[in-house]
Amino acid sequence: MHTLKFTTLAAIAALALAGCSDNDNDHGPVVAPLPPVQPAPPIPQLAPAVGATLGACEALASRITYPEAVITSATSIAAGTLTIAGKPVGQHCLVTGQLARRTSPVDGQAYAIGFEMRLPQNWNGRFFYQANGGVDGSVVTATGPVGGGGPLDNALNQGFAVISSDAGHQAPTPFFGIDPQARLDYGYQAVGKLTPMAKNIIQTAYGKGPDRSYIGGCSNGGRHAMVAAARYADQYDGVLVGNPGYRLPLAALANIAGGKTYASLASTPGDLTTGFTQAERALVSNAVLGKCDALDGAADGLVQDTGACQKAFDLNRDVPTCSGARNGSCLSADQKTKIAGLFSGAKTESGATIYTSFPWDAGLATAGWASWKFGAPIDRDSGAVAFIWSVPPFDRATFNGRDFVLNANLDALLARINATSSTYPENAMSFMTPPNASNLGTLKNRGAKMMVYHGTSDPIFSSNDTTVWYEQLRAANGSDASNFARYFPVPGMNHCSGGPSTDQFDMLTPLVNWVEKGQAPDSVTASARGAGNAGGVNGDLPAGWSASRTRPLCAYPKVARYNGSGSVEDAANFSCQ
Repeated sequence: MHTLKFTTLAAIAALALAGCSDNDNDHGPVVAPLPPVQPAPPIPQLAPAVGATLGACEALASRITYPEAVITSATSIAAGTLTIAGKPVGQHCLVTGQLARRTSPVDGQAYAIGFEMRLPQNWNGRFFYQANGGVDGSVVTATGPVGGGGPLDNALNQGFAVISSDAGHQAPTPFFGIDPQARLDYGYQAVGKLTPMAKNIIQTAYGKGPDRSYIGGCSNGGRHAMVAAARYADQYDGVLVGNPGYRLPLAALANIAGGKTYASLASTPGDLTTGFTQAERALVSNAVLGKCDALDGAADGLVQDTGACQKAFDLNRDVPTCSGARNGSCLSADQKTKIAGLFSGAKTESGATIYTSFPWDAGLATAGWASWKFGAPIDRDSGAVAFIWSVPPFDRATFNGRDFVLNANLDALLARINATSSTYPENAMSFMTPPNASNLGTLKNRGAKMMVYHGTSDPIFSSNDTTVWYEQLRAANGSDASNFARYFPVPGMNHCSGGPSTDQFDMLTPLVNWVEKGQAPDSVTASARGAGNAGGVNGDLPAGWSASRTRPLCAYPKVARYNGSGSVEDAANFSCQ
C-alpha cells in the first residue's frame, strides 16, 4: 500500500517537473485551450397544420379500431345545431365511446374512461384535448376552450378536432378515489391513454393524423395541461393553461384550513360567511384599491401592478380596527390576525406551511370569491381530500363534509396526502402534480409552446403559486423562459372568470400563431363583459366601467401601464412595461 502511494506521488511529481524549463522564455506548462462554449441549438420552428375534409361520419363507428376502445356511436351534427355565444358551429361528426372498461378489485365498481370527439367536416389539421375541471366525472360538450369567461369562440368552431372526457370515472363525486387506478387516471393517465387513441381516430376519419396537437383547460383542466406539458411533452405542440391548480391537494387542504378559520370568526355559529362578511370584504377591496389602483398610472378600479401592491397595502394599517361591534366598517383585531395569516399562507396546527400566499387584490367582495372560500371547503374540498388524496381514504359510510372540515387535524391530513401504501403506491403529490414542473426541456426543444393565465383574485388557486412556478421555470432556463413559455396574470379575475376584471379573451389563437408562425405574444387583448355581451354579462363589473372596456394582458413580468392620455376604457392607451 505504501509503495503504491509513493509510486503514484512520484509519477505526479514527475509530470509536474516535465512542465518546467530553464528557458527564460518558458513561462510554465503548456495548457491546452478550452474548447469554445457551444451555443444551445436553436429551438425549431414547427410548420403550420394542413387541413382535410371528413368522409362519411356514421361509418366511423365500425371503422375505428383501437385496443380497449369501444365506440358507442358516430352521429353527423348539422351546422347550426350547436351554438357558442350565438355563433353557429359548423357541420361535424360526434363520436362517443369508452376506453379501458374494467371492474375495480378494491371497491367493486365499474370504471371506464368515457369520451366524446367532435370532428369538423372542414378540419384545420389540428387536435385539441379539452381538459375539464373539478373532479371530472362528466363528458361535457367537446368544444375546446380558448380561455377566460364567456368566450366568444372555441376550438371546434375554428376547425379543430376536439376530445372531452370524464377522466376515468362516471360521476362528478370524489368517491372514485377509493379505487387506486381511478386516482391515477384522474391524475394523469387518462390524458396519456386518450391522446394516442384520439390521434388514431383522427387518422381513421381524415386519412391523416393531426399535424399539430394542443391541450388546454382551466382550474383542474389547467392542472391537466401542466401535467401534460411535463409528462406528455412529445405529444403536444401547444399547451394552454388557465388558473392552474397544479398543486391541487395542497390548495384544497389550505382551503379547509380557511374554512376552519372563518368558522372560528363567524358571528353566526356554523355560518362561515359571517366570519368575513360581504361588507367587510368590500371594505378590504376598497382599501386595496385606495393604495394600489393608481400604481399603474390610472385610477380605474383595477390593480394591474400586483407585485407593487403587496408592498403598498397593509391590512393592519389601511383597514380600521373595530373598537366595538363589527358593523362592516372595520375588522376586529382577531379577524385581522387570522385573515392576514390565511393570505400569507395557511398553516397546520404545528406551524407547517400547507400551500402558498394569496395576493391582496380588488376582487374579494364577489359572490364567486365567497363561494370558494365559504362553501367549497365543506362541499368540495372535504370529499376530495378524504377520498381522492388521503391514504388510506376515509370511511364513506360515516363521512360528513361539515364535520370533516370543522374537526380537521391539518397535520394529520397533510401526512395522509403524502402517504403511500401497498394498495395506493402513488401519493397524491405524485399523481396530481407535474413531475419536475420547472424542467420542460422536452417541450421547449421540440419547438412546442406554452401560454399560462391566472386571475389575481382567484380565491382557490393562488396566482402567487403560478408566479413562483414561472420564476422557477425562468431560473431553469437562464433567467428567461419567454422563448417557449409565457405567463399572463389577469388583474381582478376570480377563478377562471368573473371578478372586477376584463376576463374575456382568446389565448388559443395567439398560441397557434406562436407555435406555427413564430409570432410570440407580448400581450393579449381582453374585454369586460358588460351589458349586451354575446358571451354573457359579468355581474361583478363596477357600475362605472364601460360595458366594452378593454385591457392588454401583459406577459409577466411586464405590467399594463396607462400611457397618460386617452380613455382609460381602451386597451390602446395602455402599454406593457
